Amino acid sequence: MNVAVDETQVADNGLLPDLLELTGEAVTFAQTLGQKAKANVLARVMGPEGKIDAVALEAEQQMGHGLAWFMTYVESLVQLQDYALRMKTEGRLGEIETLIVQIGFGEYLAQMAGGIPMSQNEFVRPGELGLTSEDLQGFTGAAVQKLITSGNSVAARKALADKLMHSEGSATIGDTGLDETYEAMRDEMRRFAEAEVVPHAHEWHLANDYVPMEILEKMAELGVFGLTIPEEYGGLGLGKESMCVVSEELSRGYIGVGSLGTRSEIAAELILCGGTESQKNEWLPRISSGEILPTAVFTEPNTGSDLASLKTRAVVEGDVYKVTGQKTWITHPVRADLMTLMVRTNPDDKGYRGLSMLLAEKPRGDDANPFPADGMDGGEIEVLGYRGMKEYEISFDSFEVPKANLLGSEEGQGFKQLMETFEAARIQTAARAIGVAQSALELGLRYANERVQFGKALINFPRVADKLVMMAVEIMIARQLTYFSARQKDEEKRCDLEAGMAKLLGARVAWASADNALQIHGGNGFALEYPISRVLCDARILNIFEGAAEIQAQVIARRLLTS
Repeated sequence: MNVAVDETQVADNGLLPDLLELTGEAVTFAQTLGQKAKANVLARVMGPEGKIDAVALEAEQQMGHGLAWFMTYVESLVQLQDYALRMKTEGRLGEIETLIVQIGFGEYLAQMAGGIPMSQNEFVRPGELGLTSEDLQGFTGAAVQKLITSGNSVAARKALADKLMHSEGSATIGDTGLDETYEAMRDEMRRFAEAEVVPHAHEWHLANDYVPMEILEKMAELGVFGLTIPEEYGGLGLGKESMCVVSEELSRGYIGVGSLGTRSEIAAELILCGGTESQKNEWLPRISSGEILPTAVFTEPNTGSDLASLKTRAVVEGDVYKVTGQKTWITHPVRADLMTLMVRTNPDDKGYRGLSMLLAEKPRGDDANPFPADGMDGGEIEVLGYRGMKEYEISFDSFEVPKANLLGSEEGQGFKQLMETFEAARIQTAARAIGVAQSALELGLRYANERVQFGKALINFPRVADKLVMMAVEIMIARQLTYFSARQKDEEKRCDLEAGMAKLLGARVAWASADNALQIHGGNGFALEYPISRVLCDARILNIFEGAAEIQAQVIARRLLTS
């Protein structure tokens, strides 16, 4: 596959002067290859009636999930190219941005040709997607080969590493492409995080303490809880892109703080999409102001992502539902005032059809008395990371919820209502992942600049520098994919595919960034006193919640194969 590259067309600083022409050709090739891979997978899993055979798709899970990852890379390159073109048009495509784009293209194209990591020890290679040597000839073409060999060159990585050395204190590595309004919002959230969160996050984590209520009150004053709630219901009426910026910056400070906004986002989205007008007027202004704190109560023991198997019952007695059952992995339930509670209201309707969503009020508790409510009890689940809110398993025994608090006032709509929130939830999770990755990059960069070994700072060693470079590059790729998903959502376009891809990639980028940043710290990174130990633990959850990576890949695969 090696094709000679004219090095006279590569600048001394590693920059490719014809970058946008090269990336344009590469995107066209990648999209064509992706469609061939999709056709190959379809041929293996299509049933006789022209529908996807679920049994066949499960049997071909490696192939199906491989397609999900392959097409995530294709979409990542599409969005990276779009970013570069927009930046060029606006006169904002500087040296850092150019280096990020060409290194990103070079690395992702090389992985598409040789093997995309789905996890640390699972790779999808072209042959596993049915791609032939003839299909792969495009990898030997001049444009793609030049991006692989010269786009992601030693010179390019060194040039970007030199920029990183002097970037400490920058909000991001490279221009994000957002407008001045969003960047002003980023600055405001970063100042808040730097002043109120970063100095205390590690001690909160080590002590397994709640994020103090004073922090939540200040977040409410900043409008965090009502960011995307329409103005008519007391919110700021902003779009999902604003949610991405806010979630990024707060999660960069501490994922426990960034995720507090998620509780309100999920509850508000459920009520906006599925609630009656009365329910919207009752709950949304109070969520927006921070007067009430919501929590999502969906998961049950032994069900995980299999929502169709939920068993918690809600039986009507007079003017109330009486709820009985077990829930687990419930985040921040003790201090919450409102539970969005998924229950089975009709035991005769199996699967998703019998599920309903209740807006269940509860009094706030504390560590001494977590659940001061009749018919409700629970115990804390101790966790490695993602602290600051605390995880609980909860038991309900004839816990009462007014019938008027059935979301939408119609039974059997719970699963549909929840599905309507998944786009926004996965976009926000991707943004939180970017924030965690950014935190890891900054910690790794600071340590690499300050730690001297063998007479020079660690960042002067190429493999240390390369780790930091690839963190910066992949963070930008995940960021552009996430922002695109948010824009699609704001334009009321279907974006479940792109949102799922953003979450899938963002979670992997966060984990890789944290792992590599800890490696840069060496033995010190393994010491609890260093914040990178916390960031590593926090990063690990991102591949699990809001759909584990395997479930996410399955969802993406089904969506690709049915569109």
